[in-house]
Amino acid sequence: MSKAKQIGVNSLDELMKAVDDNKEKLLFVLFTGAADPASGESWCPDCVKADPVIERNLAHLPEDSVFVKCIVGDRPTWKDPQNEFRKHPKTLIKGIPTLLKWGTAERLGDSQCANDDLVKMLFTDE
Repeated sequence: MSKAKQIGVNSLDELMKAVDDNKEKLLFVLFTGAADPASGESWCPDCVKADPVIERNLAHLPEDSVFVKCIVGDRPTWKDPQNEFRKHPKTLIKGIPTLLKWGTAERLGDSQCANDDLVKMLFTDE
């Protein structure tokens, strides 16, 4: 199991605080949809597909890195073109799930997040 720290956040403010609190570390951020209270799974079908792949690959995170799971909201909140994660210059998320290495251009979108090899590559730089 990876020694990476894992953090869950539910807003842009919480994300920015997590980034600020861990600025000396290598950060990976997963942007994903909120869980539907009825099913317990994300309302986002691509997120549901990607979750087990990302979970499985957390073991490949570099030691001493930080993994942040950032909930972008429920479906109506995410679909709003003014959603804070779509507009903020540090995130500019176009689709979910999005997995990125914070502060770099390296990111995986929608269907890429369900690809074991791509997720492992992002986490390990291989």
